[in-house]
Amino acid sequence: MAVRIRLKRVGKIHAAQYRVVVVDSRKKRDGRVIEEVGYYDPQPDPSVIRIDSERAQYWLGVGAQPSDQVRNLLVLTGDIAKFNGKADAVSRVIVSEADKAAQAEQAIKDAEAAAEKSKAAASAKKAEEEAAAAAAAAEAEQASDEAAGEDA
Repeated sequence: MAVRIRLKRVGKIHAAQYRVVVVDSRKKRDGRVIEEVGYYDPQPDPSVIRIDSERAQYWLGVGAQPSDQVRNLLVLTGDIAKFNGKADAVSRVIVSEADKAAQAEQAIKDAEAAAEKSKAAASAKKAEEEAAAAAAAAEAEQASDEAAGEDA
């Protein structure tokens, strides 16, 4: 089966958006796909390009051939260079200010969640230590009660 990585058109008339998909080359343009690996919206400035690099690398590795437009997108994201073995491959996709703000907000939320997890882990560890200390004190008290009972 000849597998291609190509664009699948979605969106409204005169407002095209595309999904980067892996598909059998004999299927129709908007037909059934094997996997969606990305998204491309050419309308805004700068264009929105989101490609799952790991999955694109996998499909290139197993022999999927990208279409010309998808090859250009993969060059921009640096995935073709990574596939060809260049360690210093860099994405040249320009990120809009709105996306930067959204990424910063997401990073803050992730940091807060990590802080909550670390606080919960610390409090759980402290509770375990207190429980262990209480158990040790109870054992010592029981041992002293037994020693006092034997003396009497």
